[in-house]
Amino acid sequence: MTEMATLKALPRQETGKGPARRMRREGRIPAVIYGREEETRSLSIDALEFENLMRHVSLDNTLIELSIKGKRGKIRALVGEIQVNPVKAEVLHVDFHQIQAGEKVHVDVPIRLEGAAAGVKEGGVLQHVLHEVEVRCASDAIPEAFTVDVSALLIGDSIHIADMEFPEGVEVQVDEDRTVCLVAAPRVLVTEEEEAAAALEEGAEPELVGREGEEEDEAEGEESEAES
Repeated sequence: MTEMATLKALPRQETGKGPARRMRREGRIPAVIYGREEETRSLSIDALEFENLMRHVSLDNTLIELSIKGKRGKIRALVGEIQVNPVKAEVLHVDFHQIQAGEKVHVDVPIRLEGAAAGVKEGGVLQHVLHEVEVRCASDAIPEAFTVDVSALLIGDSIHIADMEFPEGVEVQVDEDRTVCLVAAPRVLVTEEEEAAAALEEGAEPELVGREGEEEDEAEGEESEAES
């Protein structure tokens, strides 16, 4: 199960672009928390604290305890959406979704590969195709990650969702035929000489370079002699 992360928040009264820009200049990020049984509330969070959290945990499946100033107790929430300035890589806004204890949630859980694939030692290439999987589970039992052992994979072998084991109570929300990883055969670089040799072995006619031009020159020469 993932560890609980904590985050402090302040109630926010002002909304709109102007107050939001001023808030960011002061080192805070505008945020909103949505709840099923409570009204939507506008908040602000410390920019450095949130960016540090982003570097250390996967916000796709990390349950966060929000401590809101002036409100007794902590609120459990998942991060719903993060708006980022594509030029400055600055977080502009964060949406939180309040979660009740025991409530089932949809989250994306990372898939980690472990071990050295036998096929790689033979020259194959390990390809990690599916990096995370969507699951539905209780909010207090969100897996931190799923680990897949690839050590037995030979060239041409693959692992699919159906081959993985999931904890009881975790419902996978993707097709069980989805490929998680595979060991592909190494790519062989073929030279032009090797391609020509392969074509001859298959019975292909070799391309005549320059011969056709020589025959035309000879024919023109014979015509010139006949005319003279």
